[in-house]
Amino acid sequence: MPIVDPKTVYFCVDLEASGPVPGLFNMVSVGGVEVRFDGTRHVQGERFYYEIAPDFPGFDPHAQSIHGLTEAHLVANGRPAREVLAAIRDFVAARVGPGERPLFVGHNAPFDWMFVAWYFAWAELPNPFGYNALDTKALMMGRTALPWKQCNKERLLEVYPQLTAPAPDRVHNALADAEFQADILIALLDA
Repeated sequence: MPIVDPKTVYFCVDLEASGPVPGLFNMVSVGGVEVRFDGTRHVQGERFYYEIAPDFPGFDPHAQSIHGLTEAHLVANGRPAREVLAAIRDFVAARVGPGERPLFVGHNAPFDWMFVAWYFAWAELPNPFGYNALDTKALMMGRTALPWKQCNKERLLEVYPQLTAPAPDRVHNALADAEFQADILIALLDA
């Protein structure tokens, strides 16, 4: 049975970071995809992607090996964090109509939401998502009755064969991962 909340506009957000916590480490890229109910089913909408210039000294070599964004690349090509956050705030505001509310969605939302919320507070900008976040791992656990450790993307591909993972060269690209997470959310909501 589909889960329908026509007043909620979902924003599937993924980010890559230079380490495990904000403030010591940097959010190096962020991507997002709007998902909403079109009257029949949930569909993907507009998207955003930004690479962010570093503000903090922490760069963990393991984190960099995962996403491949070097400090030098980000210094040369990244946008200022406050500019990116203002753009995300404006992106969300432009897609949420009267009576609707935005909801941050992530696959392992605690990590991604922690960085996004911290960065908005640091930049002294209002967080358009507030304190709410939906974790698709937890939603999968509730929908499938699988144990937490089995609520990973690999198992999602088995449970929902209509899903397609990003190509190997696009894994850990914040936008590609956000698009995949939007597909995951749609599969879970419309199951």
